[in-house]
Amino acid sequence: MDAIARLSLVALDTPDPRGLAEFYSAITGWPVRGGDDDEWIELVSGGGVTITFQFAPDHQPPVWPSADRPQQAHLDFDVDDLDAGEDQLLAIGARKVETQPGDTFRVFLDPAGHPFCLVASNG
Repeated sequence: MDAIARLSLVALDTPDPRGLAEFYSAITGWPVRGGDDDEWIELVSGGGVTITFQFAPDHQPPVWPSADRPQQAHLDFDVDDLDAGEDQLLAIGARKVETQPGDTFRVFLDPAGHPFCLVASNG
């Protein structure tokens, strides 16, 4: 099947776009790029996908796991060592959720409350 389009961007709402961009920059190593107004901040990978952080003053984070305010979307990050990755994430402000659904990945919340996962890479 021919592709209709290419994924180029994922946007996350947050009351603090620059702070959240710096958090994900610490995870990915991608540089922070954005305007002076801090309402739209970007991380651009070398592979052409951009993660953006847009100002949303009334942002209500999802509750994971919950049907009342479901996650709606999340990001996965592959790591070679789950324990080492977890330690590094906690050091930069991630919060580990209490309920962990598996042992090959771990669920965390970013500073704005968005869920994301560390996934054990296959080597």
